[in-house]
Amino acid sequence: MAQTSILGRIGQLVRANVNALLDSAEDPDKMLDQLIRDFTNNMAEAEEAAAQTIGNLRLLEDDAKEAREATAEWGSKAAAASHKAEELRAAGSAAEAGRFDELAKLALRRQISFEQQVATFDTQIAQQTELVNKLKDGLNKLRVKREELVQKRDELVSRAKMAQAQAQVQQTLRNVSVMDPTSELARFEERIRRQEAMARGLEEVTASSLDEQFAALDSDEDELEVEARLATLKSGSGG
Repeated sequence: MAQTSILGRIGQLVRANVNALLDSAEDPDKMLDQLIRDFTNNMAEAEEAAAQTIGNLRLLEDDAKEAREATAEWGSKAAAASHKAEELRAAGSAAEAGRFDELAKLALRRQISFEQQVATFDTQIAQQTELVNKLKDGLNKLRVKREELVQKRDELVSRAKMAQAQAQVQQTLRNVSVMDPTSELARFEERIRRQEAMARGLEEVTASSLDEQFAALDSDEDELEVEARLATLKSGSGG
């Protein structure tokens, strides 16, 4: 029976351990997407089967209602025919009374037939009602399970993105550590220090040259003074 197979599949899906499935999956993200699709497809199929089963149940209930109404109607006809037969019998019309008794029997047979139909319908209604309740319960559990899967998938995607971001940060830090930019900075700093030392050296060289020039200038002035004094002496002695 189609409804029974649907119930079996619903039961398997409801009993499925999502965490265990994810642990054994090579690609949990894709597996969850597939599970969600499977659940959605099975839910659609189960809903269709449940709708059909409920429709059949409503038809049985309608048939049972009609059978009950027919049972009551034929019971009324049997009672009316029996009452008429008694009236005719009391009036001395035995033959006519017998005909109405036969009508009453016929009505009672029809009443019994409809009573049997009602009993059959009631049994079928009880079975269909139990099946409908199981289908509804299974569908409700399936909806909860699907919601669990969707939430699990969202959680997994979020965690995967966070893990990927953390891995990228760690890889970046690892690359930075391998490159060791401080060594480059140290070499650059050393080059600057040498340039600074060269500038100081040039400054000292320039200062030394100026000192020598001024020293030479002072020496020239002293020599001029000597010559001047000598000239004075000579002019004095001559006078």
